[in-house]
Amino acid sequence: MEINRSIAIVTGASSGIGAATARALSAAGAKVVLLARRKDRIEKLADELKDAIALPCDVTDREQVDHAVEETLRVHGRIDILVNNAGQALQASIENIDVDDFRDIFELNVLAPLVMMQKVIPTMRRQRAGSIVNVSSGIWFRPLPESGAYSATKAALSTLTGVAQVELAEANIAVSLMYPFITKTELVASIKAGRESAERMEAPIDAERQRPEQVADKILELIKSGEKQGDLVPVKYGGTYQG
Repeated sequence: MEINRSIAIVTGASSGIGAATARALSAAGAKVVLLARRKDRIEKLADELKDAIALPCDVTDREQVDHAVEETLRVHGRIDILVNNAGQALQASIENIDVDDFRDIFELNVLAPLVMMQKVIPTMRRQRAGSIVNVSSGIWFRPLPESGAYSATKAALSTLTGVAQVELAEANIAVSLMYPFITKTELVASIKAGRESAERMEAPIDAERQRPEQVADKILELIKSGEKQGDLVPVKYGGTYQG
């Protein structure tokens, strides 16, 4: 897909991969719609970018999602790109996973991207074109202790994405999966539970963390090419490392 002059929605745009992707899309000529709960963050980012708008949105709230998509269509009249980036981690052993915490991150990591896709697909069908990128996680490539709940949500998102790829191909809507490795973001700082454990797990590989901008560049490659998946996972963790 041609990014220049496109209309792109990015969820979780207040920091990390979302903010980096929004900047990269804007630099490539897209008009970006920034969605996140932290109004001050996305408004500041919108001020930095050309033709960007900030729409405070909790993507687990369907009314807020409805408003965000309707406002995007009111302002721009179309939606070309959706990057489902919003998500939250959870670190706990299988025997200690709090079911309510698991339910919360499942809502954010799986159901919210599904709802976002459902809201933009009708518009993309009418346009006979569109690009959706769902941000999964490289942690899914290799089972790690205490990652069961988080990995399960990313596995579910990956499965939904694979089915969407098959179902939407005839409508000329490309659906892609991005598998980042551990990235320098606020994911651990905003973790649902198990922050100390997550910090201990990340400490030995801190030097190998990728920058959000690396992930954003790969996401733009997926949008341009329509490829089904991309990753930035170091070889020793089961994938290919680029950059």
